[in-house]
Amino acid sequence: MELSTLAILALVAFTAGFIDAIAGGGGLLTIPALLTAGLPPHLALGTNKLCATFGSATASYTFYRRKLFNPSQWRNALIATAVGALLGAILAHWLPSDWLNQFLPVVVFACGLYLLFSKTPAAPPTTAAAIARGRQWPQGLTLGFYDGVVGPGTGAFWTVSSLLLYPLDLVRASGVARSMNFVSNACALSIFIISGQVAWLLGICMGLALMVGAFLGARTAIKGGAKFIRPVFILMVLALTARLAWQHWFGLT
Repeated sequence: MELSTLAILALVAFTAGFIDAIAGGGGLLTIPALLTAGLPPHLALGTNKLCATFGSATASYTFYRRKLFNPSQWRNALIATAVGALLGAILAHWLPSDWLNQFLPVVVFACGLYLLFSKTPAAPPTTAAAIARGRQWPQGLTLGFYDGVVGPGTGAFWTVSSLLLYPLDLVRASGVARSMNFVSNACALSIFIISGQVAWLLGICMGLALMVGAFLGARTAIKGGAKFIRPVFILMVLALTARLAWQHWFGLT
């Protein structure tokens, strides 16, 4: 891969990490970018999991260190997410490349539209109530499985669903999302490593850039977010995925 292409992908990863730590959806940018750079779909998914693990680890540790995520309250969700991600990554490994080439733009485009037009649920009036543990199993299995198969938008889906299901404010819901995202990324990555579907040099370079973006983004989120970035980011994602769909569905460039 040319040095200029590597630099562009690293810049994309930095942007994705920053946005992902604030509102989720970083994979909406990195997966189309990897596909546009010419990586086969399985290799793009595996490489994306490698760089995403860097970013989600940084962001989740930031929330944990600031006491905005308590692992003991979310034990069921952590286990369920790990199981779901492993099963999802195994399924993704066996899906034909042609299916993924046509399937990925659809999923990314649909998630982008959802994130563009959806509104973040209001936080409950109090956050002192206990966290329900039974709800964590279906939530973790479903979102973990989705992250293992594809992944774009998982962080945002975790944030929104956690606000709907538990007495959390937006910052703590973001802490849950970052932590669960790290678990599902790491578990799915292990499957892609075993199957040899990771471009290590590219993934590490993008991962380091994504870590820096996630480090800055997590602090921005904790301070109140930067919501004005989100519409521009999602519109850019939609344009990129529309190009991918045009290329893979109609054979045009």
